Amino acid sequence: MLKIVSAALLCFFAVTGRLSAQDFSWVDIGAENLGFQSVLTDPADKKVIFAGLPGEVIMTVNAGKSWRRVLRVRGTERAVNELAAGEKKPNIIYAATGGGAYRSKDLGGHWERIFRGKNESENRCTALGVGEDAIFLGTESGLFISRDDGRSWQRQDGESGRGKVFNIDTSRGQKEVVYFSSERGVFKSMDGGRTWNTVFECLSAKAEKTGDGDYSEEGTAEESRYFVSSDGRVAGRVYCSSPCGIYSSGDGGKNWERITGYGLAGRGAGMVRFSGEGDIFILTPAGVFSYRNGRWDEETFSLSAGRMNYLALGRSGALYLAAEKGLYRSVQKRAEGGRSSPLDEYLKGEPGIKEVQDAAVRYAEVDAEKISRWRRQAAKKALLPQVKIGLDRDSGDLWHWESGSATKSEDDILRRGRDTVNWDVSLTWDFSDLIWNDAQTSIDVRSKLMVELRDDILDQVNKLYFERLRVKSELDALGLEEKRKRLDKQLKLQELTASLDALTCGYYSSRLSAPASD
Repeated sequence: MLKIVSAALLCFFAVTGRLSAQDFSWVDIGAENLGFQSVLTDPADKKVIFAGLPGEVIMTVNAGKSWRRVLRVRGTERAVNELAAGEKKPNIIYAATGGGAYRSKDLGGHWERIFRGKNESENRCTALGVGEDAIFLGTESGLFISRDDGRSWQRQDGESGRGKVFNIDTSRGQKEVVYFSSERGVFKSMDGGRTWNTVFECLSAKAEKTGDGDYSEEGTAEESRYFVSSDGRVAGRVYCSSPCGIYSSGDGGKNWERITGYGLAGRGAGMVRFSGEGDIFILTPAGVFSYRNGRWDEETFSLSAGRMNYLALGRSGALYLAAEKGLYRSVQKRAEGGRSSPLDEYLKGEPGIKEVQDAAVRYAEVDAEKISRWRRQAAKKALLPQVKIGLDRDSGDLWHWESGSATKSEDDILRRGRDTVNWDVSLTWDFSDLIWNDAQTSIDVRSKLMVELRDDILDQVNKLYFERLRVKSELDALGLEEKRKRLDKQLKLQELTASLDALTCGYYSSRLSAPASD
């Protein structure tokens, strides 16, 4: 069974895994170059950066404003898998490529090939490490060591010398201590690479080991990929990312403690890096994750970078990410309210769901206040009287003989008299309507229909709104080569936006284009 380390190790994670108030944003400094495979920052000058692209190494002296090619890689397999610099001589730059290993002694001015394998697998260099008196070079077929400044190389024999090498760590702050990882596990040397011991390996389900210091896992990943990294701040502190999980050791690899994978969602093994403040970072092909407060949080949720290949830490504390779509530098922001959730990144620039719902309700005129207003008006009906106005016209036979005329020309004539008009006004109150009136029944029917219509509209708005956020996240996850899928997702995004505009009379798009308020 796996040995359990002391309680001090758990206390360490309680401290280093604290909830940080730092939030990351990323700036693309790749100047429109694509396909970054590796990156190296100059420890003496943060404006000087080297980066590996397929077939070449490029360099900037102004923090990414402009780049120039400093090395063209020979051979058919021209990947630049790792760039490294010596601790004592930072002006000496090394490059592990698919066409051998290269070195520049004048900070990228002139390059020479210092290693060329006997076959294709040896020629594909995958990792580099510069120790006190040796250079360590990983290839697809094993580990090579040079102790004469790259003039000659010796292949490491035995179990530790076979299999593809993934990374080499020269154990910062510990002279002669070297770690490297390969397909066969993690190995450690206490004498500068002269002898090696296995300190970590995953066990397959078919070959479980027993005995003191060995362990077994319920399952392992299909790819046997390991990554080992030592923490230069604490002697003996080592981390290992493996197919069977992420582990930490406080005694140089003798005993290991498993770290939770909560938050990684099964994204597998990747590079491990440290910040000067004790934060732990892991790079997977899907993103960069930081370990805080007992869980992993993604720092690249809003970054559309494609496949992520390499993570480096500059002396200033910034992270440098080499990815399919560019080269990115992290910018740490202080957030008063703590860390934001991944969803917050996609909600930036978007109107809130409540805001969109209110706009749809206003446009359809189905707000709840409308029903309440009807009821209040119906209750006031009893206070107003019923007004009746009556009009009566008397057109009876009022006839008389006209006489006494001065001219006598109109005397003795039968004439019709004037009509009689009668009118009246009556006011009637029915105070029983203060308690109940027939209008309430009609309002109840209309209220039920309006509530159903309102629910249907809000249901449509909710589905369209969150479906649009999902499409945005799926679009960010697509690579540049997936042109057809990207087009389909972009069209779907426009379709959902148009549907929300139809329900809100164009309010949604107007809020998307409006500048953010302070």
